[in-house]
Amino acid sequence: MTLLTTDLCDAHEDKVRVVEPMFASFGGCPAFHGRIATLKLFEDNSLVRKTLESSGNGRVLVIDGGGSLRRALVGDQLAALAVKNGWTGIVVYGCIRDSRAISEMDIGVLAIATHPLKTIKKNAGDADIPVAFGGVTFTPGEWLYADEDGVIVSADALH
Repeated sequence: MTLLTTDLCDAHEDKVRVVEPMFASFGGCPAFHGRIATLKLFEDNSLVRKTLESSGNGRVLVIDGGGSLRRALVGDQLAALAVKNGWTGIVVYGCIRDSRAISEMDIGVLAIATHPLKTIKKNAGDADIPVAFGGVTFTPGEWLYADEDGVIVSADALH
């Protein structure tokens, strides 16, 4: 079943929050949805690996990378780990790398841009806390829906 963000907005306008347009799609799945898991970090993807090593159970990982355009928070190895462990998507408020390889994977990946430089490793950041960017707060356990027309968030499942 394909869930279109436009149809969900029309049917549930009072229940959805629309993220400002800022993302490019890099994954092999342009449309995806799932419960939200969150990370807040800056130019350090240590927690990204740790999180994606756990079972995704169809969730979407939302990474608040502070909008940094100086390092990539997700690359092909982490995206492959996400696919292996059942994550349906990754939304990065920051950059990714290895975009060609990620485009061939069965996962949705949204990011602001690409950058070839990897991150530093300090094991710093926070997990499972509300994060805010694009005019929306992303709360763990809420639902994210993404497709070619945008990203929406809802406290309730809309499918």
